[in-house]
Amino acid sequence: MSTSTPPTPASSLKPASIQTQPEEVHRLFSVYLKERGLRQTAERFAILDEIYAEAGHFDADELFIRLKEKRIRVSRATVYNTLELLLDCDLVVKHQFGKAQAKYERAYAYWQHDHLICVDCGEVLEFCDPRLHRIKETLAEIFQFAITHHALHMYGHCQREACPNRDKADAEA
Repeated sequence: MSTSTPPTPASSLKPASIQTQPEEVHRLFSVYLKERGLRQTAERFAILDEIYAEAGHFDADELFIRLKEKRIRVSRATVYNTLELLLDCDLVVKHQFGKAQAKYERAYAYWQHDHLICVDCGEVLEFCDPRLHRIKETLAEIFQFAITHHALHMYGHCQREACPNRDKADAEA
C-alpha cells in the first residue's frame, strides 16, 4: 500500500501571511530600490500592487492593459522595466512556457509549485506535490548541492472537453 501524497492544485494553497503581504512587498521593494539608488515612483508601486491584486500568470502586455483599464498612467516601457526590477528582488518570477511570450507571477510568500501546460490551448495548471520536495532534498544531499529553487514544467494535451483547441488537435491526429 502506497503512503505517497497525491498532488494538490496550487490554487488551493494559501500563503500564511496574506494579511501582511501588501505592506511587506512594499517594504521589500522600497528597500531594494533604496539600496540601488533607484527612485520609488508611484508607477512602480502601482505595478507591484496590480501584480499582487490578482493570482495567476500574466504577460507584460496583459499587465499593461490591466493598468490602463484602471486608468493608471504608466508606459509600456515602465511596465517592462519594473518587471525586471521585481524579478531581481524576487517579488516576481518569470516563466517561459514553450514558445509563447514570457509569463510572470507573484513570488513572495507563495508555495513552490509546478506547472502542466496544454500545448493545444495554452492553459497552465499549477500543482504542488510534496514528493517533489523530498526528491529535491535527496538530490541536494547526494550531490552536496544547495538547491535554492526549482521549476518543473510538463507539456501535453489536456483531455478536457472544454479545451478550445481540442477539435483542431483531434483532427490533426
